[in-house]
Amino acid sequence: MKVRQPTFDFSSIRPHWAPVREFAQSYNAFSTVPAHIEPFLVKVMMRVKDALGEKHPKLRADIEIFNKQEVQHCKQHVAFNKMLYKSGYAGMQALEKPYKDDYQRFLETRSLRFNVAYCEGFEAMGSSAGQVFFEELDEYLAGSDQEAVDLWKWHLAEEFEHREVCFQAYEALYGKGLFAWLYRIWVFAYAVKHIGSHTARVGAYMNDVDRENMSEVDRAASIERQKVLRAKISKASKKRLVKVLSPFYNPGKMVPSPGMAELLSRFS
Repeated sequence: MKVRQPTFDFSSIRPHWAPVREFAQSYNAFSTVPAHIEPFLVKVMMRVKDALGEKHPKLRADIEIFNKQEVQHCKQHVAFNKMLYKSGYAGMQALEKPYKDDYQRFLETRSLRFNVAYCEGFEAMGSSAGQVFFEELDEYLAGSDQEAVDLWKWHLAEEFEHREVCFQAYEALYGKGLFAWLYRIWVFAYAVKHIGSHTARVGAYMNDVDRENMSEVDRAASIERQKVLRAKISKASKKRLVKVLSPFYNPGKMVPSPGMAELLSRFS
């Protein structure tokens, strides 16, 4: 793992940065997640370092790099989201507030075990999302704005790169027993629903804005494209995420997608 500091220019990117605008909007909606979850991840992992004490020096060093990568993800997506707000989607911010507030509530009221398991759930989703983006979506990426594609490929490739950190933190603190596994699975399901519900709300808002002035024919076509896209991503994600449920799940054994190493080398 290493810290990279890419310089993206979002001034010329349009919200519909992909030929299929519903595809672009689905990832635009997901861009609100790192703006708020990454600071939460950093704070939780700082607490993990304190809980580890002087034990697990390799993990403690990895957490340092992990946190610095997450700070960069947050920084880039905040800038990207500002472009979206200025482009006619300012209503996103009202939908983001309760989602942002949830993370502050988690930090204040939930146990460290819950928060670490939630972070691991998100990281499992992130590594899966990286594989889907690199392996399954070429038909949607063809003809897209390269700056936007690079933002997502860089981010998701780094999510895959540091996929073990939260998992190792959870095991270091809470072990590998039956209860540890069942608890991890419960919180994983919670995280999937929590994050998925948020992105669905933001995505619905953005598509509704786009469809306001469409004809009935164009609106129906847009809804159909969204259904096809959702089914494709859901199918590609589920076949990967189901592995997370296994008591023998180990993200360290996952193989990087073709193109990830080359992409990261460009930003090193």
